[in-house]
Amino acid sequence: MVQKNKIYFDHAATTPIDPEVLRAMLPYMKENFGNASSLHTFGQDAVNGVDRSRDALALFFGSSAQEVIFTSGASEADNLAIIGIIKASKLEKPHIITSNIEHPAVLEVCKNLEKEGKAEISYAKVDKKGLVSVEAIKKLFKDNTVLVTVMYVNNEIGTIQPIRDIGKMIEKENEKRKNNKIYFHTDAVQGANYLTCNADYLHVDMISLSGHKIYGPKGIGALYVRRGTPIKAFQYGGHQEYGLRPGTLNVPAIVGFGKAVELLGDKKHKKDNEKIKKLRDTLWHKIEEKKLNAVLNGDEEQRVPSNLNVSFKNIEGESALLMLDMEGFAVSTGSACASGSLLASHVLLALDLSHLDAHGSLRITLGKYNTEKDIDDFVKVIPKIVSKLRKIASQ
Repeated sequence: MVQKNKIYFDHAATTPIDPEVLRAMLPYMKENFGNASSLHTFGQDAVNGVDRSRDALALFFGSSAQEVIFTSGASEADNLAIIGIIKASKLEKPHIITSNIEHPAVLEVCKNLEKEGKAEISYAKVDKKGLVSVEAIKKLFKDNTVLVTVMYVNNEIGTIQPIRDIGKMIEKENEKRKNNKIYFHTDAVQGANYLTCNADYLHVDMISLSGHKIYGPKGIGALYVRRGTPIKAFQYGGHQEYGLRPGTLNVPAIVGFGKAVELLGDKKHKKDNEKIKKLRDTLWHKIEEKKLNAVLNGDEEQRVPSNLNVSFKNIEGESALLMLDMEGFAVSTGSACASGSLLASHVLLALDLSHLDAHGSLRITLGKYNTEKDIDDFVKVIPKIVSKLRKIASQ
């Protein structure tokens, strides 16, 4: 699935496409190439593929097909959820609650709305394990609160947030309110591979999803919007996706996305996740055995099976990444979206890590094609790299 002699440990950034997903897409790149908005047979063949994928996502969300909106990815889905609620609000300055470790697709939207004077934003702090509490959200409620948006799983440290508990608490709050119902959105990009995304179980009104994090294609995502949730479009130019997201549908990607979601329900997928967790735990234990003065970032239990975020004391993470790449290992120093920045991770700083320790972190995220040999090979290399970087730092 990846280049020969290369070991891929960056599945939180993107996943390789599953062969079954690719097979499902190919006919829609060739003979079924029609525009899904066209009324003739070519268009209807295309729309049939879209409908099957929409049904697959609806089953995944436990929703109706009409509650699934296809987007270009989760970043656009997050934008649509947040901006859409604000545009629909009748309040002069509606209030949004989020956490201080959200993905930039949420944080930057909120900051921009705040800067433009279109919304008031409150940022709930997480604890040292990277978890936001129900009480931390509850304390931030105001009369003008219209939206809470908290990610299901953090993309850097893999912590699983108590989304269901937050959702139930918001429902109780709404029972007290005569006006200004609070809606609840979660970015479930990093959770979809491992956790239920049933909207009723989670007690959420909107869910963002991305294709390329679940062994599907890039450039496709979806937003689940519970019926009755008031959102307005912020893009214009077409009637597609119930008027909420204009533009010719990316049929091959949508079909691939649907297939990737279907595969999440396979028995094999559960076994893959068990294998991934075993490999992840083995890797961490072997790193500990090497006594590399390494610290695990995030909660040891409340985290997805694939994620291992480690700070190695007195090294520079970016240098470690480059040296590992030269040895054939692909890892990350944080979220892929922030890879062009030299700033310390806002997520790790929120955990009260020093700038030095935050800069010395590596995010290692495993996938279903990794093997025990991959782990063994990594453990042979990492002590040499850490030792070399510490010598450089001490000079």
